[in-house]
Amino acid sequence: MPATMDPALLEKIEREAQTTPISKVAAFLQEKLGQKVTAYLSGLKDPKEVGAWAAGAVKPRFEAEMRLRYGYQAARLIIQAYAEETAKSWFFGTNTRLNDEAPAFLLRNAKTPEDFRFVIPAARAFAGWSE
Repeated sequence: MPATMDPALLEKIEREAQTTPISKVAAFLQEKLGQKVTAYLSGLKDPKEVGAWAAGAVKPRFEAEMRLRYGYQAARLIIQAYAEETAKSWFFGTNTRLNDEAPAFLLRNAKTPEDFRFVIPAARAFAGWSE
């Protein structure tokens, strides 16, 4: 386990992913991953809508909000262990824990809670968090 990953930090990141206002989640992802990446993983066609979410001018639909929250948690785990560039790469790289799918693709196409369930364990494993 990386020195930066302790149980309290893992719980904090998980709690923040669930409780942080969605505008701040969108703003974090926009800043750390970029507007186009955030738009892709949340299922948007127009990246400018991410800016509206981040500004709090518009609230995303439920499915998009769930994609953002799961993306936020995964990004925080990886950025904590590595860096922003590594997180961007992780979202678009094939992942053996996800049947060789890219995490961003899975998030973008997720429709039900079951569709999300493997993304966070894959991010934890990549970040060096042993389950």
